[in-house]
Parts: sequence; C-alpha cells; structure tokens
Amino acid sequence: MIENVVYPAYLDADYSRSEGRRVPEDEAVEDPSVDEIAKAVQQVGYDAVIERDKSYPREYEQRGRVLVQGAEDATKNDLVQAIAAYVAILRD
Repeated sequence: MIENVVYPAYLDADYSRSEGRRVPEDEAVEDPSVDEIAKAVQQVGYDAVIERDKSYPREYEQRGRVLVQGAEDATKNDLVQAIAAYVAILRD
C-alpha cells in the first residue's frame, strides 16, 4: 500500500516555498495542526494516520505528520491542494 506523507509545513502560510510550503500562499493557512489535516484528508475521502512523534526534516520542532492511505490515484500535488482547501473550510 502506497502512503503519501503530509507535513503541516506543506500548508503553513508562514513558510516560503523554499522552506517547504507546497501550496500557493493564498491557499495556505496559519499554523495548521495534524488533527486539522487528518480531518481534511477524511473529507477528501482517504484514510489518515497521525504520527505525532515525527518532524519535517527542515524543522526542529515536532509537529507530527499525517499518512494518507488509499490515494494511489491522486498526485501528491493535487492531494495537498485539496487538503489545504478543506483545512481552510474547516476553519470557517
């Protein structure tokens, strides 16, 4: 089973592209949590597993990461953009 890994840094509006943000700045959110990301993954239609003891290689703090299972048909870029859109909706 192929798993995609989504770190909070991919969606963080405080980060630049070179620091790890993978979505456009207008789609990014402030300080996303792994819980929000996991809920968004489930809204997109995939299974999510939260790993809290992991950190993005470019960060020092451990914010965790989310493993996305069952997304073999989606590209990582499309997946991350869909998750970012749902995180923004969940915050409204």
